[in-house]
Amino acid sequence: MEPRFHRRNYNDPAHAHELTFSCYHGFPFFQAERTCQWLADAIKAARVKYEFDVWAFVFMPDHIHLILHPRVAESDIATIRRAIKEPVARQALAWLDENAPQWIPKLTIQKNGRARRYFWQTGGGYDRNITEPSTLAAMLDYIHLNPVRRGLVEQAIQWKWSSAAWMLGVGSCPIPLDRIPPEWLA
Repeated sequence: MEPRFHRRNYNDPAHAHELTFSCYHGFPFFQAERTCQWLADAIKAARVKYEFDVWAFVFMPDHIHLILHPRVAESDIATIRRAIKEPVARQALAWLDENAPQWIPKLTIQKNGRARRYFWQTGGGYDRNITEPSTLAAMLDYIHLNPVRRGLVEQAIQWKWSSAAWMLGVGSCPIPLDRIPPEWLA
């Protein structure tokens, strides 16, 4: 049986959030351009429906980092996270059914007499509340340097599925970002 790890979400209105979620068993599903685009589309749809700003992101081959800030006082980070993750899982599993069925057994477990398929690692992922500009600056550096630490690129600005180049004013960004308010900049 798969262990489930649940972290508490803190939905304080003034907080930004660094969300991290991983692919099931660390499979590198986000090496595929189509999977990255599905995620970008899901983020775009969820940000309209649930009214949050996207301040930064990095899509690694096996996990995702996203820094967001709800624009409304009554927001639920678990609902936002689900609105981002579920459409990607549905699209990816349907694509695998049709194009790479050999993957399905690797993503399927029997639970309570029922087969369950997973795209994302079980549990919600991580939600780190950000309350201070210095913490935001550290999180931006941390997520943007992920591809460098993994040896995928030499400089953070070289990683396509990242907001690093756009934030430094040297490139474009596959997901439009919202302006970080001056009071959040250290």
